[in-house]
Amino acid sequence: MKLLLFISLIFIFDKIETSKILVVAPMPTHSHFTVAFRLAKELADRGHVVTAITPYPQKIPIKNYKDVPVIENIEVMAEEKKAFFEKNKRKMTENIMSLFKMTFLLTQSTLANGNVRTLMNSKEHFDVIIVEHFLNEAIVGLGHHFKAPVILLSSVISSVMNNYIFANPAPVSYVPSKGGMLTKHMSFWQRVQNLFMTGIFNLIMEFHHLPSQREIFKKYVSAGVELDDVLYNVSLMLTNSHVSVSDAVPLVPGIKEIGGYHIMPPQKLPDDLQNYLDNAHDGFILFSMGSTLQSKDLKPWMIDAILRAFAKIKQKILWKFEEDLNQLPENVKVMKWVPQQDVLAHPNVRAFITHGGFLSCTESVYYGVPIIGIPVFGDQKYNIAAAVSNGYAVKIDVSELREQKLTWALNEVLNNARYRENSQRRSRLMHDQPLKPIDAAVYWVEHVIRHRGTPHFKSAGLNVKWYQREMVDIFLFLHVMVTVMLLVFYTTVKNVLNLIDKKKANAVVRKNNE
Repeated sequence: MKLLLFISLIFIFDKIETSKILVVAPMPTHSHFTVAFRLAKELADRGHVVTAITPYPQKIPIKNYKDVPVIENIEVMAEEKKAFFEKNKRKMTENIMSLFKMTFLLTQSTLANGNVRTLMNSKEHFDVIIVEHFLNEAIVGLGHHFKAPVILLSSVISSVMNNYIFANPAPVSYVPSKGGMLTKHMSFWQRVQNLFMTGIFNLIMEFHHLPSQREIFKKYVSAGVELDDVLYNVSLMLTNSHVSVSDAVPLVPGIKEIGGYHIMPPQKLPDDLQNYLDNAHDGFILFSMGSTLQSKDLKPWMIDAILRAFAKIKQKILWKFEEDLNQLPENVKVMKWVPQQDVLAHPNVRAFITHGGFLSCTESVYYGVPIIGIPVFGDQKYNIAAAVSNGYAVKIDVSELREQKLTWALNEVLNNARYRENSQRRSRLMHDQPLKPIDAAVYWVEHVIRHRGTPHFKSAGLNVKWYQREMVDIFLFLHVMVTVMLLVFYTTVKNVLNLIDKKKANAVVRKNNE
């Protein structure tokens, strides 16, 4: 019996194919790193050999996992981080240009990094390359350099930033821009606004961003190949999205949703924190502005207003605050770091005050926790607007973060059962999937490896120009044809009428002559 079991195990493990995988996640924010590391670690745990280009090398070695550090990227973004709370006051075009400038510098910093150059100059071979995509198209060129298929990984839903790579349809009539507060329920004027916002972004992408990415690609990857030829040969994209959190939108076969895959099973909390939450007999509220934004950077008057609002309620507060705070109300506990997923899994949690980052919103839905959203920039405004539209959140503009407004939001979410009911309904949707999201993610990575790419997923839309895909040429043709027909009709009628008038005039002349 033991011999049979031994032979069976040998057979099973013999069938496991080990692949060499390069994961590139150069964005120096923990939220972007989290989505890439979760997949990289899972692939390594399942026997694949993973090399990871990230700004956050692991302090404790991981089996089958090797770091290629790009720590310098943290400094590149340091200045930009200081101004994050000010983005709410800037014009849309200013924020877009600032975003493109930042991603240009990060892309260049990554490909110019000494550790990356050493890897590129080595004779290393990879079976697939996974790129955490965030306006860093030149990095996709590593697929050409290593002659390996490329998978894009998006920390959020598909958007104007990457739809063009797959010819993925996103009609502005019902797919809102992810940079604003529009939802799928748009009025006529909101659809006009959505068209304008999407058009501005596309124009800047086409005439500013992509040309600069092509320059980086030529300089650091290959001067003899066009970036576009590499970019439009991407195998597929994994998006950290799901209809329980995101709007239902069109997706071509090359885009696969794996929303919630980054969420780990709850871990044991530190004893002092466990006791604090267990003893929250009236429940507790978690407050965190995420990893990129920090609560300590809020204006002092905002912090005072928040504490006064907290003092009015009976629930306990756990606030991720990166510095020590004095004179706290009795029901408030601050911690410089909070194990967010594990805290949201606690049965006593009643609400989550968040900046509205996509990972935070996903975790909130996963555990069925209603939201008080304080969005600041980027997709946070869209995420919270969608949560409000779906009935499990209320929103406070950061510029309106005052005692009275926060008191209203707390009372609304804590005392109105519909918010919790809607969040728990969404949670059931997220959990009701045929595969665990992380298993789906690994499956699709291995699918690309097995087939050396996915030409079978390619949309025919990639074979035509954008104006052909959007039928602009057909509409122009029809417009010209109708115009010509109207002109012909107008000219014909005019000539006929002139001829009739002329005959009448001749008849009158003849009559007068008689």
